[in-house]
Parts: sequence; C-alpha cells; structure tokens
Amino acid sequence: MSKSTAEIRQAFLDFFQSKGHQIVSSSSLVPNNDPTLLFTNAGMNQFKDVFLGLDKRNYVRATTSQRCVRAGGKHNDLDNVGYTARHHTFFEMLGNFSFGDYFKRDAIQYAWELLTGAQWFNLPKEKLWVTVYATDDEAYDIWANEVGVPAERIIRIGDNKGGQYASDNFWQMGDTGPCGPCSEIFYDHGDHIQGGPPGSPDEDGDRYIEIWNLVFMQFNRQADGTMVPLPKPSVDTGMGLERVTAVLQHVNSNYEIDVFTTLIQEAARIIGTQDLSNKSLRVIADHIRSCAFLIADGVMPSNENRGYVLRRIIRRAVRHGNFLGAKDAFFYKLVAPLIQVMGAAADELKQQQAAVEQALKAEEEQFARTLERGLSLLDDEIKNLKGNVLDGETAFRLYDTYGFPFDLTEDVCREHELTVDKDGFERAMEAQRQRARETSGFGVDYNTLIRVDVATPFTGYDKTQQQATVIALYQNGQAVDAINAGEEGVVILNETPFYGESGGQVGDTGTLHNANVRFTVGNTQKFGQAIGHLGALTQGTLRVNDTVNADVDSERRDRIRLNHSATHLLHAALRQVLGDHVAQKGSLVNDNYLRFDFSQPEAMTAEQIRQVEDIVNAQIRRNHDVDTNVMALSEAKAKGAMALFGEKYEDHVRVLTMGDFSTELCGGTHAKRTGDIGLFQIISESGTAAGIRRIEAVTGSGALAALHRQSDVLQDVTQLVKGDSHNVAEKVRSLLDRTRQLEKELQLLKEQQAAQESASLSSKAKEIKGAKLLVTQLDNTDPKLLRTMVDDLKNQLGSAIIVLATVSEDKVSLISGITKDLTDRVKAGELIGFIAQQVGGKGGGRPDMAQAGGNNPAALPSALSSVETWVTDRL
Repeated sequence: MSKSTAEIRQAFLDFFQSKGHQIVSSSSLVPNNDPTLLFTNAGMNQFKDVFLGLDKRNYVRATTSQRCVRAGGKHNDLDNVGYTARHHTFFEMLGNFSFGDYFKRDAIQYAWELLTGAQWFNLPKEKLWVTVYATDDEAYDIWANEVGVPAERIIRIGDNKGGQYASDNFWQMGDTGPCGPCSEIFYDHGDHIQGGPPGSPDEDGDRYIEIWNLVFMQFNRQADGTMVPLPKPSVDTGMGLERVTAVLQHVNSNYEIDVFTTLIQEAARIIGTQDLSNKSLRVIADHIRSCAFLIADGVMPSNENRGYVLRRIIRRAVRHGNFLGAKDAFFYKLVAPLIQVMGAAADELKQQQAAVEQALKAEEEQFARTLERGLSLLDDEIKNLKGNVLDGETAFRLYDTYGFPFDLTEDVCREHELTVDKDGFERAMEAQRQRARETSGFGVDYNTLIRVDVATPFTGYDKTQQQATVIALYQNGQAVDAINAGEEGVVILNETPFYGESGGQVGDTGTLHNANVRFTVGNTQKFGQAIGHLGALTQGTLRVNDTVNADVDSERRDRIRLNHSATHLLHAALRQVLGDHVAQKGSLVNDNYLRFDFSQPEAMTAEQIRQVEDIVNAQIRRNHDVDTNVMALSEAKAKGAMALFGEKYEDHVRVLTMGDFSTELCGGTHAKRTGDIGLFQIISESGTAAGIRRIEAVTGSGALAALHRQSDVLQDVTQLVKGDSHNVAEKVRSLLDRTRQLEKELQLLKEQQAAQESASLSSKAKEIKGAKLLVTQLDNTDPKLLRTMVDDLKNQLGSAIIVLATVSEDKVSLISGITKDLTDRVKAGELIGFIAQQVGGKGGGRPDMAQAGGNNPAALPSALSSVETWVTDRL
C-alpha cells in the first residue's frame, strides 16, 4: 500500500527530527524578509538572513515542508502548468538545513538513508543516480567511496551555462553572497520512458527525474567575483514533495498522485464533465492550490504586483473551466476538497476557508463581466479593422489590460474570417516578461548588509529607560569602533527598552546618552535577533563598550501603546459585527493613528461602522486588564488565541488577553488596562484591493482632537447657513436642493443656446462629392455641449461630416460626427485621431461619433484647415 502525500511529508519531517533537526513550519508565500522576491519560491527563503549571518536562531539544524509558488518574475512556470508532468504554480519543497553545523558528508549520508532505508522510503539503490559539480572531488568521493554509488551513476556537471561557476550544479543566492556546489539525486523511472541521464543530449526526457538537490554553501562571492571560503559552511536542500510522491506511489506524472487525482475528480464533478484525462482539469487542480494559499497569505486579486499574478492564475483556471462547459462560478467550490486532501498542511487554510471561498467567487464573477467587456471592445476593433489580420499589440492590450485571453481573441476573429498576428502578440508578451525579469531578483550586494551575531533582550514591556552597554556600532553596513559628533550610525546595546519595528508597530525614538555623549534615536529596527538604534550623534564620541542611559520617548510610546491595544479591540469587534471571515491582512500602529486592513468583500455601511465604534468604546469603558502570558505556541492556539496566517512565530509566544473579549498572539507594547485608551474613533473606511478593506482610527487625545475638529467644522457650517445645531442639516439640504434646481435651469439655457448656434452653423457647411462638410471653431462654448450640437447638426444637414472645436483654459476639445450613410467611407475615430495628433492630443470613439483633446491651441487653425483635403480623399 503506497503512502499518501500527507504521510510522505510527515515521514520526511520525522526522519530529520530524529537526526536532531528542529521542525520549522512553512513560512508565508509572501516573503517577510525580502521585498524584492515576488513569492516564496524555495525552502531556504525563510532562512535567508540566517545564511547571510543577519539572523541567529536557537537551533543549527532545521527541516521544513515549505509552500512555494512559481508563477511570476524570474521563476514563472505558469504557461507550462497542466501540459507537462511536473510543472506547477504551487508546490511543497521538503528541505533540511544546516547553519554552520554539518556539511557535505552528513547531508549526503542523511539523504541516502532516507531514500533507501527500509524503514523510510525504501527506494531501490540501483534506481538512483547522482550528480556533483565538476570540480567537487570531496562530494564525489563521499558518494563513491562511503555511500557506494557506482562510478557510472555519478555524473560530474561542469560550467554548462556559459561561464565559470555557471552550472546546473553550482548554486548562488544572488550576484554576490553565499554560493556553492550542488549534488542532485535523480530517480530512473525505467527504460519504458523516453529520456537520458543528466548531462546527456536527451536529459530533458521524463525517464530520469531530479528528486532532491543538496546545496553546499561553501563560498562567499565578492562583488569582484572572488570566492572567499565561508567560515561556517552550511547546507540547504530541496526535494519536491510532489516529485518524490510520484516515485513512491509508482506513477510517472505528478498529476497522477493522490492529491491531484482527488482534486481532478472533484473539479470534474463540480463542472459536470466525464473526461478525467482532459488537460484543463490538471490546470484547475494545480491552480486551486496556489490561489487558495495565496489568498490565505494576504494576497488579493488586483492589477499590480502579486495581486496581478494571482488574478492571472484565477482567470486561467476559470477559462479552462469554461472550456469544459462550466456555466456558473465553480472554482471556489474546490477549496473544501483541497483542505481535505492537503491534510495537516492545510490546518491554517481551514481557518480562513470562508474568506478564501468568498474572494475566489468574487473574482470569478468579476471575470465574467470582464469577458463581456472584452468581447465588446474586440467587436469595435474588428469593425474598424483594415485588412484581415488583427495586430498583435491590440490582442496583447486586450489580454494585458482587460484580462481577455488570447485564445478567445483567436476564436472570435476566426468567426469573422480573420487571423491574429500571433508573432506580434508574442513580442509584446516577451517585452512584458523582460520588464518582469528586470524588476525581479535580489539586486543587492549581500556583503554590505549588517551582520549582528547577537540577540538583544528587549526590556521595554515594563520600562522605558535603563542603563546599557554599547556592544556594536555600524556605519554604512560596516562595523566601527566609534561614532563621532555629526555622524549617523546604528547602535547595538546588550539590552534595550527601545521597541524594534515589527508586527505593524513602528520603532521607538528617544536618546542614548551619558555625561559626554548624546545619540538621538530616530528609529529602532530589528537586524535578525538584534535590535538596532538608528540615528545621529549630536555630542561627543560614542565607542564600543561605553555605558549609556537608554531613554525612550515615553509620551510617544504611550500613544503607540494605546493605538496598538485598540487594534486588538477593533479586530474582535469587526468579527462580531461582520462575521468570522474577517481576518487581519496588515496593520500600522504609530503615535498618531492606527491603520487596520482586513478581509471583507464589500464596503461597511455607516451603521456597521457605528456598531464597531460603539463596541470598542464599550470595551474601553469596561476597563479590562490587559494581560500578557508567555506560553507554548500549541498551548496558545488551544486557548483560542488569534494568530496571523503567514506570520512567523517562535515556539513560545506572548498571548495578549483583554478580559473575555480579545485573545491574540502579539509581541508589541500595550496599555495596562483598556480604560487607558480613553476614546476610540474611526476616521475612515476604504478599500485597498478586491476583498480587502482598511480602517483608520484614532484613540485618546487623538480622538478628542478629531472630535474638536469635527465640532469646529459643524460650527462654521452652522454660521454659514445662518442656522443652529438643531436645524443645520435641514438648512444645508434646502440649499443643495436650490443649487440643483438652478443647475438644471442653467443647463436648459445652455442647450437652447447650443440649438440656436447649431441652426446658424448649418448654413456654413460646404458640399463635397454629395456630402456636407462643416468644420468650425467655436468661442466661449462649453465643451460638454459639443455632442448635443453635433446631434442637432446631423439632423439639419442630412448626409454630413461635422468637426467642432473649442478652446478652454489652454485645452483643445474636439468632436467629429458622421451620419450613418457615410461611415463606410469616413470614420469619426480616424478623423478625430488625424486632427488630435496635430494639436498634441489623442482620442477615439465610434465610427459615427468620436471625441479628443489636445494641449496645443496654437496649432488648431491649421489642423482644422487640413480636414477638407483628408475628407475629400476618402469620399
């Protein structure tokens, strides 16, 4: 009986735990320590700062099953997904890591024991091949002489990518920083499958499949290319869970393992198709995994960055559902079976099931509307098309701007006996990919980052000042012995009451000083587990080992504490008013206000906002104790503490409780009692992305100041309308009604004036080849009336071509109108474009009516005089 994917995942973690490794849970798909990386795409991402020496953990061996997404930027497999045996947008990477502990020998021995051990994966040894970097004799000798792999199954891979160390078997984090040789392990599926061993001409076949890559971080690459041996060589490995599961379940394609067969069957059932071999079902089964976990990790569909990639994946899945005959929204219904089949890996996803389903359904319904709009725009393009080929740029614009799939553009054009310039579309796509590549990647010199090999104890939960010792100083990323007056730098203390920015709470400010020295702290940041005080020295010379008084700006800290505690009350109140689908998606807590982002499909009503405000203020008046307890993470979750999915927590966490109302994990600073908050007022509620709302609010003296400002405004309005606090609303309403009435009367007068001007203009029309041509510039005419005038002139002139222009505030407004009988020869959109480009503008519209603008009024007379020749050539 084959093991399930969930059992294989657990067996991997259990094996390395038995070898002294700390099991570390998967980090978020949104990297929290690397803003230049689109998505977490490898198991080592969450340990990057450890490998760089910027962070230090309380373990030197770790093992994970890391969720990964490769669907954008440099690692983009999207277009291959569903059509090959092993490409996915979402996959799990099994990994074991050594941070300066064991190296090549143990890494290789562990891998071999897990793969071939009778009590573990028990793979036949003769089915396994390995590769090493060409010059890595050490790894070769371990495989050959200690493990006993025959020489003919150990392959040296040289610099096969065009330069020194540019090899499939040499790994690097970036252009600089940690790097080293690799050793890959391949599984031979057998000679009934096409393909050759690694390094051979037909290595891309499916017979020999890489299942594990052992990376030996051995060197630090300098900016000049020099390879400096690392003082603590490390290990980073990665084995695709889906790939090794295919091997252990005796199938050749990842899409035949239990996870995918279950999802494919569920997708077929929901859509109503019997063809389980259809590639579209593979696409859908893959895409539901990446989409569900991305949304749970805080990514929402949008038109930029991560949200844009998510939107593309969802829409690709929906299109494949449409191919299979899906009539209604279906994709969101796969979240439940996904949670079921993923086992323990989906425990956190299950907590957000309702919110994830809601977001997917909303995007699917929006895409249906997008398809309608795309069809309308494509119809317009086809009507205006000269020839029988739709250009690639237009097809790409429909795809990129409106999400209209290229294959659908081809289908529609085929119905009109047209073709699409596929090469032009591909060129535009490649240009977009190039832009994405240029903005992806690390792009930093890892040797310039601050490395602090200490952990700074934070004492600021119950104090804002203390004596401390300077243990390190940094300037421009480099350690220094002293900082002089007038210079900026980073100060590390042996312990500190200053809070380092994290969890949405800003860093503290204040001073570090003694009798001779004064350092002004403008911000406090975390560097791994060290806390750095960023600022400038205003007096004296500060040296390592100096003793200083660390004084936090306590008034600012107090305001921050009140705002932070209020976010916890706000979170609980939102869930009470809106429902349990509400989950925190981000926050900012500073000394002026709090900002709280949360999952919610539509805008809150005024009544809901008032309810939330009232609930929070009621909890403030109850004056709960704000209690904090440190406990095991598992114990905290059992207690019902709210945790942010994707947030990284240590084994022991701080649990913050406010009476019987709120229990959350939080490492920030807080009020001692809810009554200290004083008053809570919501300033605004708005949307930041599809399915994400944002509340900004103030507390304490900030809330009182906001109330005073509102009172002052109300007083001003009361005086302006000559009312009082009892009738001011009625007075304003009356004034607005009167204003609307006057605007209607004014518009009527303008339309009457336009009609009169149209009647006088019609006599100025010229006759050209049986049609009337009227081209004129109007003075002191509201641009909004031009359309009305064109409609009137069409009725008066019969068969006519009309161009009207006016200038207002140095801006040109243009309109062209063509009667229906002439649009087969003269099109308003082309005519208005011809004029607009001469006056520094652009525009467009229908064949019978088009408008444009321009910013060069001086060129208008000559532009209008060119119209007659242009029209004559087309009649």
